[in-house]
Amino acid sequence: MATIRQVGGRPAVDYLARDYESLLLSMRALVPDRLQQWKDFADEADLGNVLLELFAHMGDILSYYQDRVANESFLSTARTRRSVIDHLRLIGYELGTGAPAAAVLSVSVPGTVEDTVTLSRGDAFATRSRGDRPSLRFEYTRQAPLTIDFGAIRPDRHTLRKVFVGVPVEEGRLISEEHLGTSDGTANQLFPLAHPRLIRRPQAAGDLLIQTRLGGSTEQWTARDTLAFSQADQHDYVVEIDAEDRATVLFGDGLLGRVPPAGAAVLATYRVGGGLVGNVAVGEIDTIVAAPQLDGLGAKISNPEPAGGGAEREDIEHAVRHAPAVFRSLGRAVTVGDYKALALRFKGVAKVRAVPTGWNRVTLCVAPEGGGKVSDVLEEGLLGYLEDKRMINQIVEVVDVDYVPIYVSAKIGVESSYADAEVLERVRRAAADLLAFEHVDFAQPLYLSRFYEEIQNTAGVLYVSIAEFRRGDPRAPGGKATDTIESFGKIELGPNEIPVIPSDPAYATGINVETAERERP
Repeated sequence: MATIRQVGGRPAVDYLARDYESLLLSMRALVPDRLQQWKDFADEADLGNVLLELFAHMGDILSYYQDRVANESFLSTARTRRSVIDHLRLIGYELGTGAPAAAVLSVSVPGTVEDTVTLSRGDAFATRSRGDRPSLRFEYTRQAPLTIDFGAIRPDRHTLRKVFVGVPVEEGRLISEEHLGTSDGTANQLFPLAHPRLIRRPQAAGDLLIQTRLGGSTEQWTARDTLAFSQADQHDYVVEIDAEDRATVLFGDGLLGRVPPAGAAVLATYRVGGGLVGNVAVGEIDTIVAAPQLDGLGAKISNPEPAGGGAEREDIEHAVRHAPAVFRSLGRAVTVGDYKALALRFKGVAKVRAVPTGWNRVTLCVAPEGGGKVSDVLEEGLLGYLEDKRMINQIVEVVDVDYVPIYVSAKIGVESSYADAEVLERVRRAAADLLAFEHVDFAQPLYLSRFYEEIQNTAGVLYVSIAEFRRGDPRAPGGKATDTIESFGKIELGPNEIPVIPSDPAYATGINVETAERERP
């Protein structure tokens, strides 16, 4: 009978569990009943032994294939991204693409500048390239141009420069009017995009703009989740993204969605990029790439706040865990569970807590990918995504998470056969892992015993004494050591609070740790 066992932390179907050794032993056990004169298996060169080993080898391969087919036949046990994509398409769930990081730039020009400049979609800025990381491109992505009147801004009396703060940008690159091919007038035509890593968010108009052009006439097409409800004359299309993050545009067959006219050129405008790499630190976006109207004014740009919201493409574990909840919500946000499930599907959102704050109001406490505050771009996108899913009288608002720094200080004894620096580094990694963003959640209590356990189990640690375990601001000078341990060795957090590593340099690795002096003989 088939059994389910854990492989790599995930369930896997084990139908036969027949490997080479077990098959060979089984066949040899049958030999005395079938061939009584064959009793010696010691000679490996014997033709019978060679045949048995070949049969066992082929049986091992066939058993492996059988188990793989069985595993890929079920969503909960599928191992490949391709299989998960196919399973989830049956319930109308598409795996999310990578989300671009967002930032707000400040632009400074000399105090004598009186010009008015306009930023348009595609104007680009970038970080500087480094030895371990290439330059990252950030673009102004709004459909409406942004006008900056430097004549209305007073120069700073110290720097003698005029500063405008408020240029929203997103990581990625705009691909404009890419020629995908020419329609031949047949049904169900497929046109792959040339560039992988499409940034696609259903709520963002213009993320993927498909047009057909025939002669001097241009027609615009509308993206749909499915063509099942499209009429024969509707300009609809769907996008399918494969396991290698390559997108393909699919048109209708003349019954479900219109067929592009023969000879029409198919054009696509879209953006590519996304990922955690875009979550850059303060001041890293400092280069003007494609905004000549600023270059001519001697402008300098910077990001006064870190970029945030960048996320990798949705992994299969996340999809398997959240797709059933999204399916049960039927794409509609009614209960707080629906809001949470749908918000977690929105790329760039890492953690969310949905709370009813009135008879017709729902508040979403959101933590973006990588932590930090919710950017204006992420908030606008999330609210837009929920707009057609909420009840008509429901008001949705997005608020930031309350991040609570956790201060931990410890003194450890190091075994004589270990180097102090190596042990200290292991202890810091262990403490940082306990407070890592991906390992904590809302209102999750922290226990002093867990820090003792992880540190004491670190190789090279002889003993550990934790003198500080608390939340909040750094202890004021002169404070008592007894005030630095939370009552009962437990730190309680509020409903909207998430623990984080403090920004204080002494605790930047998750713990302030030092070694005790070694005892000398």
